[in-house]
Amino acid sequence: MSVQLELLRHGDTGQRSYRGQLDDALSEQGWAQLRAAVQGRAWDRIVSSSLQRCAAFAQELAAARQLPLQLDARLAEYHFGAWQGVPIERIAQEQGDALGRFWADPVACPPPGAETFQAFRDRLTAALDDLAATARDQRVLVITHGGAIRLLRCLAEQRSYGDMAGIDVPHASLHPLAWRNAVAV
Repeated sequence: MSVQLELLRHGDTGQRSYRGQLDDALSEQGWAQLRAAVQGRAWDRIVSSSLQRCAAFAQELAAARQLPLQLDARLAEYHFGAWQGVPIERIAQEQGDALGRFWADPVACPPPGAETFQAFRDRLTAALDDLAATARDQRVLVITHGGAIRLLRCLAEQRSYGDMAGIDVPHASLHPLAWRNAVAV
């Protein structure tokens, strides 16, 4: 069984680092980006990461359009371990080789203390499998994070995780996704 979803990345937070599971608020620019992204689009329900940079907008949109909303912590961003919250420029300067290896092969070369890619994959696929089982013919908006969208696109498009760094996922961008239960890579 396949379900059509639209993934929406949260808007700008004003931070320049791997934010991961830090619970940042949206900047004013982020709110504006998201409001513009959903103009003229319609969904039957919304499912969102529970982190506030996703959930706050999801709550606003669901209330404005009187749509059912589900917050799902499994849709949270990848936990970047020791790199979480550190400016990317500093990581590049101090650990440039490790950063390059991570971008090339995030499975084999994760940041120090980071979530394993298998755990990241497992929680995201479980969330989407559960959603697909209940979505039927609904149009579902899934509000989540850049890393989550990249991983899910790799799975759905049967791409290598090494392709993740090359998938463009700007703030407040929409990504149609055909999801099949129990995707195997």
